[in-house]
Amino acid sequence: MSQLYLISPPAIGGDFPDLLAAALDGGAVSAFQLRLKDVDEAAVCRAVEVLLPVTQARDVAFLLNDRVDLAVRLGCDGVHLGQEDLPQGGVARARAMAGGLSLGVTCHDSRHLAMEAAELGADYVAFGAFFPTATKAARTRAPIEIVEWWSSVMEVPCVAIGGIVPANCGALVSAGADFLAVVGAVWAHEAGPGAGVAAMLRAMA
Repeated sequence: MSQLYLISPPAIGGDFPDLLAAALDGGAVSAFQLRLKDVDEAAVCRAVEVLLPVTQARDVAFLLNDRVDLAVRLGCDGVHLGQEDLPQGGVARARAMAGGLSLGVTCHDSRHLAMEAAELGADYVAFGAFFPTATKAARTRAPIEIVEWWSSVMEVPCVAIGGIVPANCGALVSAGADFLAVVGAVWAHEAGPGAGVAAMLRAMA
């Protein structure tokens, strides 16, 4: 059964702790990733400081995008790295830096990158984008078959990402995706983030 993996919107405001709490109270969310691009380190640190207690109170894993060093220093549960964000030395170096933290690696539509990441110690690999998305410019379009292949040959979990909404998530659940990562389906939901989470969970079930 697929689990829900929530990613922050591209920009957050002062009311975001309340929005995050509402989202997490909408149903079972397994992980939350703070993904803030083009902001300085101080802003990332402030965001972690106010959001980490929200997830901890609900037993939801908190992952930080891009920065292994900050994830370790700030007490996050894990870190997610894109291919362009890996440190010198690649996944193996990231694994050493992360210590006991969960390490996720973006692998786009590449079986080779995913196999390599798993062999070098990634706790999960992420494939995508599976559907059109307005959240970020998707470099690749991943076929659903890559999830079927991965789930049939590997025990390391996989995350599916990219344009996933209630109307299209069924194929990824059937394919064996361990986690479905969502952004717009929750934060852009007309009835609020809690309703967005609930709608996703109903569709996934």
